[in-house]
Amino acid sequence: MRSRTYVVLVLTAIVGLSGCANDTERTDPGKDRTIATPTSDGTPSPDDVAMPPWPAPTDVAARVSAAGLDLGPMGMAEHYHPKLRIIIDGSEVPIPPNVGVDPTTGAMSALHTHEGDGTIHIEADSVGEVFTLRQFFTQWGVALTPDQIGGVRAKPGQQVELTSNGTKVTGDPAALRLEPDQKIVLTLQ
Repeated sequence: MRSRTYVVLVLTAIVGLSGCANDTERTDPGKDRTIATPTSDGTPSPDDVAMPPWPAPTDVAARVSAAGLDLGPMGMAEHYHPKLRIIIDGSEVPIPPNVGVDPTTGAMSALHTHEGDGTIHIEADSVGEVFTLRQFFTQWGVALTPDQIGGVRAKPGQQVELTSNGTKVTGDPAALRLEPDQKIVLTLQ
């Protein structure tokens, strides 16, 4: 009887563990957050469960590629700095340094951060390229939709509020085109 119970327990554990192999998310060891795993096409999916603050990602090359950009030396054909603020439940969420910057090589995407003050650096190698908030959040690895920022979801009947230079912008906040000297505020109460 004892060996039969042992076999049942072992089989239950094996079946339970094998089910974990197909999960689309996994827990980051030592941290209370979930990391999104790659989608079926291999691109990393944005994290839509982690709560702020959100660190700069470690899989920089994959996230830059998912944003439709590439890593390389800093471009100088066009250079400007929009400023991003995120306010959730009345508290400002920090924008980390080195989003879009490979810490190993120093290579960076044309859209990146250096400081932790919300300044987004656009340093493109050709004039007239269009950059969006979607590309920035994709590189950061944080979900941005009309109803959520990362794992913070809007209450029923509410949406993420977006202003650009003090003017309310409707629609998908991720579609916002980044412009020189732009002041962007995302708010979710």
